[in-house]
Formats: sequence, C-alpha cells, structure tokens
Amino acid sequence: MVKNDIIPLRIESITNEGAGVGRYEGMVVFVPFAAVGDELEVRIVKTSGSYCYGKIENVILPSPGRVSPDCTAFGKCGGCVFRHISYEAELEAKTEMIRSAFTRIGGLDPEFLPITPNSSIKGYRNKAQYPTGRDKDGNIVCGFFAQRSHRIVPCESCMLEPPVFGEIRQTVLDLVRELRVSPYNEEQHNGVLRHICIRKGHYSGEINVVLVVRRNVPELKKIAASLADRFPDIRGVVANINKDKTNVIYGEDDIVLYGRPEITDTMLGKKFTISPKSFYQVNTPMAEQLYTEAAKLAEPDGKTLIDLYCGIGTVGLTMADRTEKLIGVEIVPSAVENARINAGLNGFENAEFYLGDAGKVTSLLRGRNIRADVVTVDPARKGCDTQTLDNIVSFSPERIVMISCEPATAARDCKYLGQHGYKTVSVRGVDLFSRTNHVEAVILLSRGS
Repeated sequence: MVKNDIIPLRIESITNEGAGVGRYEGMVVFVPFAAVGDELEVRIVKTSGSYCYGKIENVILPSPGRVSPDCTAFGKCGGCVFRHISYEAELEAKTEMIRSAFTRIGGLDPEFLPITPNSSIKGYRNKAQYPTGRDKDGNIVCGFFAQRSHRIVPCESCMLEPPVFGEIRQTVLDLVRELRVSPYNEEQHNGVLRHICIRKGHYSGEINVVLVVRRNVPELKKIAASLADRFPDIRGVVANINKDKTNVIYGEDDIVLYGRPEITDTMLGKKFTISPKSFYQVNTPMAEQLYTEAAKLAEPDGKTLIDLYCGIGTVGLTMADRTEKLIGVEIVPSAVENARINAGLNGFENAEFYLGDAGKVTSLLRGRNIRADVVTVDPARKGCDTQTLDNIVSFSPERIVMISCEPATAARDCKYLGQHGYKTVSVRGVDLFSRTNHVEAVILLSRGS
C-alpha cells in the first residue's frame, strides 16, 4: 500500500490511544475515530513498515456501537476520542485495553473484575488547563491543543467540565483583551499569558484560578480582582511564573494575586487542603469509588501501610483510621506540605510523610529497617522505576495495591514484581475519564500466593 490508496477495512479492536485497528493484505491499519465492527473505506495517509495509518473516507456499515458525536469540537481538540461510540461500547473498549495489557505485555493471568462505570459522563472534571495564543488572524484564543500538535482549538464550553469553567475562562479572555495583555507565542517565546488553570472542589465548591505567565505584569491583579468580584466561589487567584521555553505548564514561582492559593474539599468524608500544583484526582466521586476498592484490597486494619507517590495523601489518609501506621512518600513539596496538613485536619497522629523520589526515600526507609504489611502505589503514567520496585519487594509486604492510569506500564511493573515473588491476583478498571482514552486500574498483588 502507498499513501492515498483507498481500501476496504473492518475494525477489529481499539488501541490504547483510541484508534481503530484493522488488517488489510497482512498490513495493520490504524484509523482514528473508528469503532469495533465498522466496515469502512479508508484512505491511507502514512505507511511505515508492517503498519500504516488511515482516515475514514466512508462508513459502509456502521458498528452497532457507533453513535452521532454530540460535540462540535470532537475530532479537532485533543481531548475526547470516544464521542462517536456509545458509553457501553467505550467501557467494552477500555476493558479490553486493560485485559490486553496484562495478558500481552505482562504475560499475566489475573482475575479481571468488571469495570466500574462513571457515575456521570458529563461535567465530571474538577480541574482543567487551557493554553492561550493567537489564531491565524491574530485573534486571542484559548482552548485545547489539537491531537499531536500545539495548535490551539478554541472551545467556548467543554462537556467534561462544570459550566463555571467556561464562564471563568471567557471572563479571563475578555479581561486580557480589554487590558491588552498579550498571549504567549510558543514559537517566538514572547507574550505574557501561557495557560489558564482552574480547579474546583467537588463538594466544597471552592475554586482556584492559576494564570501561568511568562512574567508578572500589573494587569494581572486587575484580572484577579475582577474574577473574585464576579465569581464568589473563587478562593484564590495565583500568577505562576514560567519563564522557560518548555512544554511543562507550571514554573517554580507563585505570586498570590487574590485570596489564598489552596482550596479545600472532602474525599470519603476526610478533609483535604489542595494546592494548585498538587495531584488530586480530577473526578472526585469516581476517585472515591477507586479508593474504596483500593482499601478493600489492601485490608489495612491494624497494619503498617507505606503509600508511595502519595500526592496530598488521599489514598493513605482515606485508610489511616484503620491502619496502625501510615508512611507516605511524594516528590512534590507542596503536596507533602498538604499531606501533613491533611493528616492534622483529620486528627491522624499515626501518619508521617517524606519528601523525595520514591526510589531514594524507600532506600532510606529500608536503611532504618522499616517494614510494611501493605504497600500502595499510585505512580504517574510512566509507572515505577526499578529501584522503587526492588525496595517494595524488600519491604516484604503481604499485599501490594497498585493504582494506575496507564495499563501498559502497570502490566510491565506487575510482571517485574511477579519475577520477585508477587502474584497479580486481580485487576479492576475504574472509569474516571469518560469519553477519553484514559482509564484507571486498581490491582492487587499478593506475596507467594
């Protein structure tokens, strides 16, 4: 096959990125926005060895799971990938993503428990980050990056967010235009406003706004004052200074423009203080279901629990009233500060938190002959490093409970732990990120079983 060939294709499966997969004359073909069971005409847009990429030219026979997209930005912005299929079909696809990762990458045979569906597939996000810039006509725009690019797709409202996010975003844009604050130009590395970031407490309703800027300018305080006046739930507006030419959103320095930088919220009845740069699951009700499942698997009653990649302490502290001792480890300073505050807010004197890389801190804990009955890990998408995994094994816990937003790296890490005496017992998907290709998994590993 060569570029621009048009071929018939039946879609057999879905990749972790949400693309359809079919085969034609021995060649694997990846097709975005396809559905399992689709009979398509596909135009080849790129070839590479034993596989190629195509785009849909015509749907000959639609999959039973195919539906009409309900968002005008679908297919343009880099967010949702599953608005063209039913939610039931999405859950089936995510279930298969998890199963495939653990059987194919991990070579494992755990019990695959039924996926937990999202309680609400609209408006569930408590956090959003919007890049700003100019369109081809020079107009200031704000929205989301298109897939695999840094081209901004303007978006007045997003179905994954609460409506107030769109109102705040539009207000900031209006003020930026009025006060003549220039948006960031990524190619030329000039301008002021890079991102608008908003976080909202699901239960408290408290809102924090972060304006990520290349430099501080006097107009930012005016923007902050106007936002606070219009939106009474805003508890703080922060200018985060990011001077670097980088894809990383946040810089190191924060300037409080209004109020206080933290918001508060509750998780499973526990109180939490949350700083702007601290990790906090973006779907609070489903995170509660995720952590409830983790606690059920951990069986932490009367035991010592080490909680790695603990963030502001949500996983460990939601179990702390059942543990004898909780030790949390996190690399983000503001998150560790939050975790210590949160332990105090909830009256937990049995909790302590360490700042640092998980591998290095666990080596330190091992040097103090600290052992753990249970270890929980909730790493970033890249998973755990070998040093951390080796130290987990050295703690010799009865159980390891892993929470992961990337099935492939979770399966890789479980395979490694399996080579060191731990069996992957069960895996359950929990859908925190409906309509996107992301899915959480909670995994139980047990020693010598």
